Amino acid sequence: MTKINAAITAVGCYLPEYVLTNKELEQMVDTNDEWITTRTGIKERRILKGAGKGSSYMAIKASQNLLEKRGLNATEIDLVIVATATADMPVASTAVYVATEIGATNAFAFDLQAACSSFLYGMSVASAYIESGKYKKVLLIGSDKMSSIIDYTDRATCIIFGDAAGAVLFEPNHDGYGLQDELLRSDGIGRSYLKIDAGGSILPASAETVSNKQHYVFQDGKTVFKYAVSNMADVSEKIMERNNLTHNDVNWLAAHQANKRIIDATAHRMKLDDSKVLINIEKYGNTTSATLPLLLCDFEDQLKKGDNIIFASFGGGFTWGAIYLKWAYSK
Repeated sequence: MTKINAAITAVGCYLPEYVLTNKELEQMVDTNDEWITTRTGIKERRILKGAGKGSSYMAIKASQNLLEKRGLNATEIDLVIVATATADMPVASTAVYVATEIGATNAFAFDLQAACSSFLYGMSVASAYIESGKYKKVLLIGSDKMSSIIDYTDRATCIIFGDAAGAVLFEPNHDGYGLQDELLRSDGIGRSYLKIDAGGSILPASAETVSNKQHYVFQDGKTVFKYAVSNMADVSEKIMERNNLTHNDVNWLAAHQANKRIIDATAHRMKLDDSKVLINIEKYGNTTSATLPLLLCDFEDQLKKGDNIIFASFGGGFTWGAIYLKWAYSK
C-alpha cells in the first residue's frame, strides 16, 4: 500500500474592497509612509467595511472562490477548518456557520486558534485527517478581520494589520506530492507580549474594560520581533537540514507576512535568493491567519508541480513552526 500524502489541490481567496494606505494612516496617527515602509515593508492593507460582516463573511467568499475555480461541489467536502484569531463570536464556531453557508452539508467543522500560526497549524491538522485515510477532501480556511480588534489611535499596531481570507483544499496523493514534514513549536512565555487583555474568562467584558481599551490587541513590538526573527529562522533552517535540503533544493519560501525584515532574516538563514521568497506584505499587511493562503493565491500561476515549498510562521502565545510541502499541480 502506497503512503498517503496530503496535497494542496486548489486555492481561493477574498480581499475586501476598501484599501487603507499609509498616506491615510498619516491622518490618523503620528506616522508617515517612509517610517511604516522602512520598518515593516507595508504600503497598504484591506479593511472589511459594512455592518454584520465578520471573519465568516470573508471565509465564505474565499471558499466560494476556491470551489468555483476547482469546479467542486461543496457536498463533497468532508471537513471544514477555519483558522482564525477573530472568530465571529464566542462559543458558536465560525467554521460550522461557514460550512453551512457554502453548502458543505456532509462535512463537520471546527475553528483553530493559534494567533498568526493558526493556518500553519491548520495545515498539520488537515494533513493528519487526510493521511488517516478516513477523509478525502479537507477545506482549510484562514480568515481574520483584524480591524475589529485594532485601536486606530495606537501607532504600534494599526499600521500592521489588515483583513482578508484565503482557502486551500487538501486531498490524498499517492505520488509523493503534498506535506512532507513539519516542525511545530510553542512557548507560553509569549503570553504577555502579544495579547488582548479582556473578553476572556480571566477578565470578562465590562464597562471598565471597554473604557480602558482592553479589547484591542496589545503588542510589545521589540520583544515579539526578537523572538519572531530567531524562532522562525531556526525552524526553517532545521526543517531543511532534517530533509537534506540545500538552498538549491528549495523553490519557494512562503513565510508569514508580519514584517519584511523578519521574512528577509528567515530567507538569509536559509541562504535563499530573493527571487525564491514569496512576498505580498506591501499590498495587504499582516492578515494573520490569511497570509499563507494569500501567498498561494497570488503566486499560484508561478508554482509548478514538484516545487519544494517551505512554509514558516510565528504568532502570539508564542506559536511558530515550519512545514515542508511538495507542490502537487501546475496551472
